[in-house]
Amino acid sequence: MNRMMKNMRKKKDVGIYGRTAKWYDKNSRRSRMTQMQEYAYEINTLVEAGARILEVAPGPGYLSIELAKMGFDVTGVELSLDFVNIEKNNAKEANVSVDFKEGNASNLPCGDNTFDFIVCSAAFKNFKDPVTALSEMYRVLKPGGMALIIDMNFNATSEDIEKEIRKTEMKGFDKYFVKFAFKTFLKKGAYTKGNFEMFINDTDFKNYTIKQDGISLFVYLYKK
Repeated sequence: MNRMMKNMRKKKDVGIYGRTAKWYDKNSRRSRMTQMQEYAYEINTLVEAGARILEVAPGPGYLSIELAKMGFDVTGVELSLDFVNIEKNNAKEANVSVDFKEGNASNLPCGDNTFDFIVCSAAFKNFKDPVTALSEMYRVLKPGGMALIIDMNFNATSEDIEKEIRKTEMKGFDKYFVKFAFKTFLKKGAYTKGNFEMFINDTDFKNYTIKQDGISLFVYLYKK
């Protein structure tokens, strides 16, 4: 699994499509909604009211939707057209407006100096070229803006994973599949703090902070 994911990532960004996208949407709605709300609350403390926010690889779009509910001007750029359609339906159900569009993290369909804040959750490890993705985030951020990448830590322990699974309150097949995924291809495809530092040092981001929380790394990047 580790080798398969890394080989896929060498060729292209890894996207989620078809039935798997529908399953991910259903699973996220049940197990990750509280987490998405927690991320939205944190972002709300970091930006001004009405800020322009970009989510890179929003998946089913729940974080973008939570941010839109808070009154932010939100754009989502997603590789998978299947997910773009799911995102738009989910936003319509929530009665909020989010500009979800198809695009690649290494070539964002957005203008220079556009956004006050960028977030990327649980997707950065899927990008073929992490340095280019970071450079694109830098390009579309306004001066004084901030980006936040949240992704699994390669050094997460089995205990960290068990705690994360308990927090989701998943049961049955979903619980065992997600635990298997965390312990195998997701963990082994993830990056360390040192990996992130190496990537960042090859970009124009000069100020950053990296912290570990549970199974995740939170990477805060600042554009002067």
